[in-house]
Amino acid sequence: MNLLSRMNRTDHSGDLNYPETGATRGLPLPAGYNHLHFRAPVGHGRDAFETAGSAVTGWLMHRASGARVAAEAPRAEPGTFVEVSMGLGPLRFRAPCEVIWTAYESERTGFAYGTRQRHPERGEESFVVELAEDGTVWFTVTAFSRPASWYTRLAGPLVPVLQRAYAHRLSGALRKIAAAT
Repeated sequence: MNLLSRMNRTDHSGDLNYPETGATRGLPLPAGYNHLHFRAPVGHGRDAFETAGSAVTGWLMHRASGARVAAEAPRAEPGTFVEVSMGLGPLRFRAPCEVIWTAYESERTGFAYGTRQRHPERGEESFVVELAEDGTVWFTVTAFSRPASWYTRLAGPLVPVLQRAYAHRLSGALRKIAAAT
């Protein structure tokens, strides 16, 4: 069964499993969720920024971190359906998402996706690359989430630790990609 079939492409209304759509675009994040703010330098200069921005919005960053990505578009655009998965065989965790917002600006590039039905969490996560005045390229992950499945509820306080570790892993992958410029 292909990605679009699994995501029931014929009707998207109500497929997001949380109400605060777009909340990662600004602060404060909504109450009642675990919050993640992660920021790391990933390179320096315009070329590194352009490369990192393309890697974030073109799914390469996720893939380079070891995740599988099935997306209905080659780059992030609002309304794009995406499924990110990690693990092996029956231990593969699938995370169906939808791109909520994008930023394609001269010094800021990125997107946020929101969780859809059957995602193990409820919430939203943004991935943004920024070019600072001093030329430093910063990667920021901002997220709010809470358990939506029995196994993420069972994992309890371990889930935010794993989310932070994944953000760190993404920044490492992005740093390597940006360094190749």
